[in-house]
Amino acid sequence: MDKLICGNVFVPLRLAPSHKSEQGSQILFGEKYAVIDSSGSWLKVRNEFDGYEGWIDGDHHLYYPDNSNSARGILAKRTSFTDSSGNNLILEPGSEIYMPGKKAGTFCINDECFESSVKLITHPGSPDPVETAKEFLNSPYLWGGRTTGGMDCSGLTQLVYKIHGTALPRDSFKQAEIGETISFINEAMAGDLLFFDNESGIINHVGIYMGNDRIIHCSGSVRTDRIDHQGIFIESSGNYTHRLRLIKRIKSK
Repeated sequence: MDKLICGNVFVPLRLAPSHKSEQGSQILFGEKYAVIDSSGSWLKVRNEFDGYEGWIDGDHHLYYPDNSNSARGILAKRTSFTDSSGNNLILEPGSEIYMPGKKAGTFCINDECFESSVKLITHPGSPDPVETAKEFLNSPYLWGGRTTGGMDCSGLTQLVYKIHGTALPRDSFKQAEIGETISFINEAMAGDLLFFDNESGIINHVGIYMGNDRIIHCSGSVRTDRIDHQGIFIESSGNYTHRLRLIKRIKSK
């Protein structure tokens, strides 16, 4: 299978070949993917970054052939670029850029070059994953989302760690399978991942420990709340919304 480089700002990945199907994830600009199946005008693809598979509309199949082994960078902040035709595009944090251009603030994919008026900020965005996570505060919740325009809980954690050079799986229950287990909340360190389960014991939520009994997570929007050994406590309503199940420490590269 040939590897392709996503040329859209992002592309929805649906669970079935239909616009009515649920969005499971998204492919960001610069991420590599391979076409593994087709159905009518729809293409089933696999994202190389996290292995996630889904269906994209053929009209969204804008790509660059992966013709080089150029070193990549990962954008830490939302950045505006202009391509060689004068078209403006705004790339999301977590987007991947390749060979540096001849001028500062530019990069190229094959023969297509992009220029920005600001200094490119690539991995890592901040020495502290918590500070990176704060860049996403107030981003709205969107199931399967991985952008500032809408993300889900595991999309937030995956993006933060990607910016810091560590690849996490797409879904929270998969993220819970890696890293070092921390036994107690009072042993947690800023940047640790906190996992929560439902009544059936299935991991269904994840957030990032901020230190000082606070968590940053995406629930309704990216927000901060109080956390203790029981779970997430909403101070405005005086109740717990998520039950703490597991703490994991992921070593960033």
